[in-house]
Amino acid sequence: MNTECKITEQMLDALREELRGTMSEKRYRHTVEVERMAARLGALYAPDRLPILRAAALLHDITKEFSLQTQLQILQKFGIMTYYRDEISPKTLHARTAALLIPEQYPAFADPDVIEAVRWHTTGREGMTICEKLVYLADYIDLSRIFPDCVELREMFWGADPASMDEREREAHLRTVLVSSFDRTILALLEEGAPVSPETMLARNELVEQIHRSTR
Repeated sequence: MNTECKITEQMLDALREELRGTMSEKRYRHTVEVERMAARLGALYAPDRLPILRAAALLHDITKEFSLQTQLQILQKFGIMTYYRDEISPKTLHARTAALLIPEQYPAFADPDVIEAVRWHTTGREGMTICEKLVYLADYIDLSRIFPDCVELREMFWGADPASMDEREREAHLRTVLVSSFDRTILALLEEGAPVSPETMLARNELVEQIHRSTR
């Protein structure tokens, strides 16, 4: 079922208010900022996808504050296999569980593009769609993020003035910034001694190959 054309401003407003009552104040503030950033990015890269981007941004962290045990129970309920690395590095689980619960708890927003953007907003993956890339980046550089890597990446993206670029330059800029985001994530995980998601490595390597091909 594709509900893209049915996602209205009124639906987004109602969803935002509903989420306010299900999240901590800090998580809700982050969620709203991710929606705003997704809209800003969408205006540059996918203006026809704004309802999808905003809905995915609002829904991306609906299970973020669930316990590890609850996350694992949701995955088990849907028959999703988990590994020990999921338990020792649980920060990515909420992307999977949120995507699984959207059709059940928020059926009006169960557009495949919304679900996939939520599913891949933490690790990325090979073959990311534009919606997946933009929600992933919006989550990394939204204005609620004050970690040095997030601030630096935000400045890297907007400091280059992508609005002044032509379409080809803007696409190249997005690839470069995404690679930097993956590099920062991978480095942080290595420093923590934590597992690195295979999907993150594949996403990063694909973008690096695209950059090299474009400069030949």
